[in-house]
Amino acid sequence: MTTDEAPWQARYLLSAGPWRALLYVLTTVPFAGLTGFGVGMLILPWLAAGLRLHDGRMLDGPLLFLMVTALVMFAGLGPLIAIPLAAIERGRLGLVDPRPVRSGHRPTAPDPVSWLRVRYTEAATWREVLYAVLLGLVVPVVYGGFALLALIDVGLIVSPLFAATGTDSWQFGVFTVHSTAQAIPLSILGLVMAPVLLHLLGLVSAGQAATARGLLGERDGTALHEVAQSRARLADAFEAERRRIERDLHDGAQHRLTSLTLQLGMARLDVPEDSPAAAPLAQAHDEAKELMVVLRELIHGIRPQSLADLGLPAALRELAGRSPLPVTITVADGLARPAPHVEGCAYFVASETLANVVRHSGATRADLLLAQTAGMLVLEVRDDGRGGADPAGGTGLTGLADRVAAVGGRVLLASPAGGPTLIRAELPCRS
Repeated sequence: MTTDEAPWQARYLLSAGPWRALLYVLTTVPFAGLTGFGVGMLILPWLAAGLRLHDGRMLDGPLLFLMVTALVMFAGLGPLIAIPLAAIERGRLGLVDPRPVRSGHRPTAPDPVSWLRVRYTEAATWREVLYAVLLGLVVPVVYGGFALLALIDVGLIVSPLFAATGTDSWQFGVFTVHSTAQAIPLSILGLVMAPVLLHLLGLVSAGQAATARGLLGERDGTALHEVAQSRARLADAFEAERRRIERDLHDGAQHRLTSLTLQLGMARLDVPEDSPAAAPLAQAHDEAKELMVVLRELIHGIRPQSLADLGLPAALRELAGRSPLPVTITVADGLARPAPHVEGCAYFVASETLANVVRHSGATRADLLLAQTAGMLVLEVRDDGRGGADPAGGTGLTGLADRVAAVGGRVLLASPAGGPTLIRAELPCRS
């Protein structure tokens, strides 16, 4: 919510806050009612058992059966009801708070078995179940108390109308009203209490919204989410700058260097071999050709053309072919082409990891696996080296992890002393 729409602000009544809070509360009522009915039916056997034990009576077989059945239904059906309810509640939070709330669920494979296995074992699901229980049991009590206060306040405001009906006396709580004049102070009190109730309504909706945000959103919170978004934007900008540099080198510097090399070659043909200028010209021609090779390798290291034209598997095979170590490439079947920034990050991981294997591991060979599972692009590099890789040892593993984290992924390292070393990068993959 904005600063002016916070219920503890003095300008709250002049903002849209009370109307937002009222709409949020009114739209909560049907969901709270249905959820409360379901939760209430499940806890009835347990309440009955508690009353029996309080009276000193034993639990009989049918009641035990109902208790176990209610518990099984809660554990089995609770998540299936709480997950869609939580999605609705995250959407409804926009009525009182414009800040987005992201689900805390992990991505899963589309098949039902994997979906159920992940959903029933992650904490986010059971936090949503807890919210559903609070929505069904606590929210109706809080709303009922507020409704009672609102009803009393309305009664105070319209008390002169009741007094004007001609009734000899009208009882309002401990007060007995005999005339309209006696009811006017009660009406004034009701008018004074109305703004207080509006602020109280805002506090009720804000408390419910805060509870929903805490239980239904990501545990890292909105601030860390903003940091992750900023980091992703920086990574995208970095990738765009890399592509611009590669394009400028390829279309500008490389073409001009190629033209210079051709002109030097033609000049060598026109200069006699016994001329004093022949040797310096030949040396300049040879250095220009070597510089072309260096520039071509530099452009290829920034972003190989095969990555853009043929995709990640072809680029990895080309990378393996240029490695001084034997590298076996395994690509899983059915691999969908990921987004360009994910593809570039995966190639960077493979390139840097193979370079580390050559420089630091003492390995004789390496294996590279590329697969896709549960919405993640998985890249594994395994070598038969000495092991003992340490991110704090200056081998670039920290920078590698930061680069992968910028696109929302993670890097896992297993490198016991004596080897082998396994580096696994998991990148969110959307085609």
